Amino acid sequence: MSLPRPTLTRSVRTAAALGVVALVAAGCTSNTPEASNDTSSTAAPVGDNAKPGEKVTIGFSGPAADHGWLAAINNSAQAEAKKYTDVDFRVAEGTNDASLQISQIETFINDKVDAIVLLPTDGAALTEVATKATQAGIIVVNVDREFSSPFAARTTVLGDNYGMGVSAGTRACKVIADKKITNPVIAEIAGIDALPLTQDRSKGFAAALKACNQTVDNRVAAEFTVASGESVAANLLQAAPKIDVIWNHDDDQGVGVMAAFDNANRKEFAFIGGAGSANAMRWIKEGKMDATVIYPPTQAADGVRLARLLAQDKGMADLVQVAVPRRIVLDAPVVTKENVDKYLPLGFES
Repeated sequence: MSLPRPTLTRSVRTAAALGVVALVAAGCTSNTPEASNDTSSTAAPVGDNAKPGEKVTIGFSGPAADHGWLAAINNSAQAEAKKYTDVDFRVAEGTNDASLQISQIETFINDKVDAIVLLPTDGAALTEVATKATQAGIIVVNVDREFSSPFAARTTVLGDNYGMGVSAGTRACKVIADKKITNPVIAEIAGIDALPLTQDRSKGFAAALKACNQTVDNRVAAEFTVASGESVAANLLQAAPKIDVIWNHDDDQGVGVMAAFDNANRKEFAFIGGAGSANAMRWIKEGKMDATVIYPPTQAADGVRLARLLAQDKGMADLVQVAVPRRIVLDAPVVTKENVDKYLPLGFES
């Protein structure tokens, strides 16, 4: 999760910049022509990116809110835009139809918006229209599902699916070590297997387990829904009379997974979730779940913030580099009972 940097950092940088300005001013007392001009190479840029700037129009096209995490994506984007009086935010209807989303982007192009923040239904399918927007001089910020061409977006904001698996696997290794479990049985409840994001999560999980000489013993795949989570978890429990650790890729389908656990009265394992729902965090506080791994629903909010900076020709204040990076991958932190209170306000409702 991308969290705000301490304000002290900015204060120190501002003080340092003022010191540079003072030195330049002192140098300007010289009578030589060279000393009276050209301070651009020594003066550091100073400013507050949150202060209102030039009015910019940002179009947003996101997914249909048929899943808790997807609803949180849309809500976080709109909440972020409301923070800025210099942003005219135009929201297209959420959709899972690539053709409809293409027409939405065409409308934004015709309206000559300054920037578009886009979580594509299908990255490949939206690449052509996103490239068209870029060629029209519109800043495109790609969120979560990447386009198939580097020319389609100015910058891309991503969650870390492979890193999510690594975080879950690392937590599983810690549970095994802390409990001194010998010959542990590890299970995995994946999402839709055909999706690259599911494949990446599984690869990361396997890699982390390999680091502590473990492997997945039982693996099933659901469909990111409550009903599918309950069904496959029930089958898993019947097939495996003993389980020590279970990682479920998605906290929305985890509602069904937890129902299957309750129906079977199975509680002997450490249950690790994924995505960071409020349900999962409440279960952690209640002791019904060991941990969940964040897949940030703030990606679109970060996209809106970056689109505003780019449209106003600003950089990121906490970076030395002047320009906004072309690719930003957010962290996949593990939420446990030790830090759940910090993350609970950021949890999305399933």
